[in-house]
Amino acid sequence: MSLLPLHLLGSPVLRQHSTEVKTVDEEITRFVADLFETMQASKGVGLAANQVGVARRVAVVETDDTRLVLINPVILESEGRDSAEEGCLSIPEVYAEVTRPARIKVEATGLDGKRYTWEGDGLAARAVQHEIDHLDGILFLDHLGPIKRKMLLARYKKEHKDENYIKEVGSTAAGST
Repeated sequence: MSLLPLHLLGSPVLRQHSTEVKTVDEEITRFVADLFETMQASKGVGLAANQVGVARRVAVVETDDTRLVLINPVILESEGRDSAEEGCLSIPEVYAEVTRPARIKVEATGLDGKRYTWEGDGLAARAVQHEIDHLDGILFLDHLGPIKRKMLLARYKKEHKDENYIKEVGSTAAGST
């Protein structure tokens, strides 16, 4: 296993729609292990392949009571509305209130290569939706109104103007999804 570099806001891969994974092989299994390790070292609760520069439909989520491998995930059902603060490992130090469905049902492929369904709510459901958004080239900022989004983007660009789009992950990385 190894830590993967995070792609930050401005990296083109964050806006790419990821391609489907054809087969779950040794390479994908290794990649999933690297995603979990990178997410944990970054103190996040979710990580999508786009965030490490790979436009493939693979994401991981881990909360206190849920650990999911999401290969080619699809949201089948959603209900209710819930608002909570979100952040993103690819947009460090930026947080905003985002409204999403409160409960979801997702179908995905696991490491065994078989399709499964998962239903949940709370932080795990929010994280799954956030990561699936990444796989579709959508950032949590896209769920905000135009004024709030513009304000947060302007602040982020000002604070990170001298940085490139790739951040090496170490034990001092900031956390989010």
